[in-house]
Amino acid sequence: MINRFSVLFLALLGASPALACGPDTDCLLGDRYYRIAMPENHDGATPVGAIIFAHGYRGSAQGIMRNTNMRRMVSDMGLALVAVKSAGPDWDIPGVPSAMDSTGEAEMAYFDAVVSDVTTRFSVDQARIMMSGFSAGGMVTWELACKRPDLFAGFAPVSGTFWQGPPKSCVAPASVIHIHGTADNTVPLAGREIADTKQGDVAEVLSMYRAEGDFGTIDGAEALNDLTCQRQSNVDGNVLEFCTFPGGHSFRRSFLSYAWDRLSAAGKV
Repeated sequence: MINRFSVLFLALLGASPALACGPDTDCLLGDRYYRIAMPENHDGATPVGAIIFAHGYRGSAQGIMRNTNMRRMVSDMGLALVAVKSAGPDWDIPGVPSAMDSTGEAEMAYFDAVVSDVTTRFSVDQARIMMSGFSAGGMVTWELACKRPDLFAGFAPVSGTFWQGPPKSCVAPASVIHIHGTADNTVPLAGREIADTKQGDVAEVLSMYRAEGDFGTIDGAEALNDLTCQRQSNVDGNVLEFCTFPGGHSFRRSFLSYAWDRLSAAGKV
């Protein structure tokens, strides 16, 4: 006779690892986690692309997943949405006021683990993952663009940049679509001093990345609603775009679809 404990054991044994977590349940990675929403009606087998999104200061993966409009848009694009979570209230990156002496390697290891876990547990195509984030999440996105360029198909930092100015060099620049409000007072385009550190100047960051990646002269400009973008490319087919909108420190889900479309047009996703 099978008792209730045997039934429970058999149920756990037969459970799919991919079903163990999702948009409302943490996908555990040691003492860290992420959450994921696969496209609606996904068959569980067909590989799909994904957008990994990093929250701003004091944000959460749960908060990202509560943005039902963003989840619906990403699902309609046929993509998975992955919401990552900092270990503390802010991302552990060089120059951030809460961790002035940080090398940022702990966060780099976390994102290595997230990509590995997502592509193992779920039908996510590693060659079609875009990294994005808002505010502090945009800052960690820039760190990844510099230190982990091959981990993602492209990067879309929104209203965030390096602390204390750009690094002296990056590993090998990839495709970046940077989006920023012209009237942003929280993370101004020119940066601002906070405590004993200073947010970087976006123009300096783009200049560094442009030189590192040997991006040529501006070869395109585009206006989408009130989003105005200038585009450059290099011999490797990577794109560098700087997009502005007449607003403050804010995020719109359409920024993600725009960035994904630009990476798609460049053949990156």
